[in-house]
Amino acid sequence: MASHKHLESLIELLSEHRSACRLPGAVKLFVIGLSVLQLFCSFIPSSFAGDILAETAPANAIDVLKFKSAPMVAAPKIGLALGGGGTRGAAHVGVLEVLEKEGIKVDYIAGTSIGSIIGGLYAAGVPLETIRKGVVSGQLMHHFMTVSLPVRVLLAPVLYVPRLLGSRAYDGLYKGNKFRKYLEKTLHSSDKRIENLKVPFAAVSLNLLDGKPYMIRSGDLCYAMQASSAVPSLRKPVEMGDKLFVDGGVSCNLPVKQCRQMGADFVIAVNVDEPFRLATTDTFRKPGSVARRMIKWDLYTIDKTQEELADVVIHPDTEGIILVSTSKKAAMRALSAGEQAARDALPAIKEKLQGRNILQAEK
Repeated sequence: MASHKHLESLIELLSEHRSACRLPGAVKLFVIGLSVLQLFCSFIPSSFAGDILAETAPANAIDVLKFKSAPMVAAPKIGLALGGGGTRGAAHVGVLEVLEKEGIKVDYIAGTSIGSIIGGLYAAGVPLETIRKGVVSGQLMHHFMTVSLPVRVLLAPVLYVPRLLGSRAYDGLYKGNKFRKYLEKTLHSSDKRIENLKVPFAAVSLNLLDGKPYMIRSGDLCYAMQASSAVPSLRKPVEMGDKLFVDGGVSCNLPVKQCRQMGADFVIAVNVDEPFRLATTDTFRKPGSVARRMIKWDLYTIDKTQEELADVVIHPDTEGIILVSTSKKAAMRALSAGEQAARDALPAIKEKLQGRNILQAEK
């Protein structure tokens, strides 16, 4: 769900469904052209991931924080930065379960894309068991993309008919409204205003109009989660006030710096991207393999700068898990990887927390 990943999503999904849906030559050409265009876009420098945000925000929509050094306080606060990654985001649930079991209380949560969805639900007080069921059952991802990508692409000409009749809908294959309603149903009795959440929360998104990243910290939680996960080309942008938002991963896929700006003194970052490992020459004989490798490298480079700002980085092994899948097996694998990575990181987390007088040493 992170922005630089939408080309990877197209490659993966078309590959996954190629046997079930043969695309006409014209449609293939359209998809290939779109993929090439987005591949070039993926090389646009993303070093501005933590730059200063705009200074004003529309009422009841978003609250924008200028990036400053977070002052040290008497009672240091723990922040959790949850990165984007689609289906791989199930790992966030595993991490949260381990932290909760160990009694490590989170004071701030900043999330991008799937990180904003899992983080937002958790910050609203939705039980982890409920979040787990939505992830493992595949319901969350099913509602994220209600119709398979190949089918949606085949229907694209039909969907353009309203434009011929004067419609001025935003660009994108999916609206995302059904997904937002699914999130609203999941929240049910929980407060849906971000400023009223049990845990201070920020959804990171990019404003298409001024090209700047924003931290959505007030207003409707479900709209904020929809905006932060609006993958370019796949999902339509989300209009909030005088801003037009898309997936926050365009500028910041792992919001560590943003989490510090919220007031966190100790930040645990959860990066669910596929690990960037040494590859062999045979890897790149498959169609689409070079594009996927370059996207993986780009994300690795972008997230690395944010990882360096974290006190502890948890990086589950999500190798081979595609971005958009309703597979229960894939979700369980990601969730288990999150649990394992969190358990492996516990000694370092506890040691550093004790060193900062945040966590008392066990007697």
